[in-house]
Amino acid sequence: MEEDIVEERPGQPTDGADRTTHPRRAPTPEERQRDAERSRQQLLAAALDEFAAKGYAGARVQDIADRAGVNKQLINYYFGGKEGLYRALQHGWLEREATFAHPDLALDELAARYLHDALADPRLTRLLLWRGLADSTEQPPDDSPESEDLAGLRRRQAGGELAPDLDPGAVRLALMGAIAVPVAMPQMVWKIFGLDPRSPAFEDLYGEQLRRIVRHLAEVMQEEDKPGRR
Repeated sequence: MEEDIVEERPGQPTDGADRTTHPRRAPTPEERQRDAERSRQQLLAAALDEFAAKGYAGARVQDIADRAGVNKQLINYYFGGKEGLYRALQHGWLEREATFAHPDLALDELAARYLHDALADPRLTRLLLWRGLADSTEQPPDDSPESEDLAGLRRRQAGGELAPDLDPGAVRLALMGAIAVPVAMPQMVWKIFGLDPRSPAFEDLYGEQLRRIVRHLAEVMQEEDKPGRR
């Protein structure tokens, strides 16, 4: 049932003698849903900022709510608490990853796309760095598999994208490091390249070099197989 809400107008008496009442329309279900989704997105954005800046253990739900501009109780209502909020960010990353990491892309292009995503929004990379820095009692929730799936890299190796003497796990770790290091150590980008790691100039230069490095991983000619060698 709609309630009559008293609306006071400037310049009118407030003692009730000459007060005008106006019924306020109750929000429709669609409007309520939009408001709820807006609050959820504000909380996710605020949580990503807080977790990236302070880590899972250091972030406080009150700070997240204040940054989002909503009541702290909405974190429990929508996500079941701080842990659920972190898990929602993990799931959001998987959805985002699916928009650019197509399995049919060449490995050099795939690496360049991961680099672009990390440079465009370094907050998720910082979440991974915080996870590595946290001790066992402060680890955030993790819905990822216990071991990395290397089947994709093994298929690429069988198809000639990786030299047969390379370990797919080592390649995976090396590429993760190459993509994360501009976020983890931006000062080294300045020292080596003299460029801001957030600049398009750095992404163009480093992205092209990363492509070339990855393409070299496919070279299968061993030293002993080169012309003139016996």
